[in-house]
Amino acid sequence: MKKDYRIEICANSVESAVLAQTGGACRVELCAGIPEGGTTPSFGEILTARSVLRQTKLHVIIRPRGGDFLYSNTELEIMLHDIEQAKELGVDGVVFGCLTADGDIDMKAMERLMKKSDGLSMTFHRAFDVCRNYRKALNDIISLGCQRILTSGQQPNAVEGIPLLKKLVELAGERIIIMPGCGINPLNIRKIAEKTGANEFHFSGRSTRESRMRFRNPNVSMGGTVRIDEYRQDVTDPYLVEAALQALLTRTP
Repeated sequence: MKKDYRIEICANSVESAVLAQTGGACRVELCAGIPEGGTTPSFGEILTARSVLRQTKLHVIIRPRGGDFLYSNTELEIMLHDIEQAKELGVDGVVFGCLTADGDIDMKAMERLMKKSDGLSMTFHRAFDVCRNYRKALNDIISLGCQRILTSGQQPNAVEGIPLLKKLVELAGERIIIMPGCGINPLNIRKIAEKTGANEFHFSGRSTRESRMRFRNPNVSMGGTVRIDEYRQDVTDPYLVEAALQALLTRTP
């Protein structure tokens, strides 16, 4: 019997969220700051996404900055306010993760965020991939009541992480969803599904397109010393989303 496969798209804009819906994604994780691994999107971005998404669930990352996942009390206050705002805007879920300085799950911080997120679906994000002990982290996250863990199997991408992803799916059983993410595309998603036993998958599915600007100044970069091509934009490609779903649905039993 075939599984009920689901795809979550990491959407870097409202436009990407809508295109993910067009491609058949069951859910989007709306993020700003993609080069930093994702940060909390703006009020306007969340509000607009909520107004245009109909069939597709809207989850929002709660992450006040890039970098590590050891948060100060001030940063936790920011995250609590962002969760409250996201709830008021009608999101379906939130995505966050906190670690201690020793690489364990920060249970106290997580409990505060979980309490504020009551009534929403909660995903522990790839902070899991830099935790010290995956078995302890898995059990701690389950005890908190999160619905899923987004992970690359503690490797640079989900293909390299297949051995641990498989083990995590087995250890989790029916207690929590293990959702592979990072580097997934229509060409490898079937392999990852077959090798790990997972049924939810997270990827961006973006294609690059040229800016509509006719005048361009190649001597100036808005990133300062970090060179980013401002005249190319990455946007979710609905055909890549559809192709990934098709690859899963045509998988051999």
